[in-house]
Amino acid sequence: MSQINRKKMIHAANAPQSIGMYSQAVAVGKTVYISGQLAFDPETMQLIEGDIHAQIKQVFKNLSVVCRAAGGTLDDIVKLNVYLTNLVHFPVVNEVMAELFSLPYPARAAIGVAALPKGAEIEIDAIMSLE
Repeated sequence: MSQINRKKMIHAANAPQSIGMYSQAVAVGKTVYISGQLAFDPETMQLIEGDIHAQIKQVFKNLSVVCRAAGGTLDDIVKLNVYLTNLVHFPVVNEVMAELFSLPYPARAAIGVAALPKGAEIEIDAIMSLE
């Protein structure tokens, strides 16, 4: 079987569209690799207004929409990579995650970065496992 036939592109029309040469998500078998999501409003493709709490909630909302398009939910996420331009905001990530996730929580990494696309303060990518 060719590599291309094993991969399935996932596209959610009501999530922010890709701003480069990548898919919103790609499924290989029962594993879904979700590209980094920013705090974009899917309709305007602009960063939302508001504080870091609002931005983090928007990123998880965008992740959730892509999860649904792939046949899952946030609860199916097994790994998150969180990229922040200021790690002082990491407690807010924990606060929002406590509202959205239950045990067992996904494995996670937090990475401080100098900059993100379009001036975003946070980006999160994910790996989802479907039963």
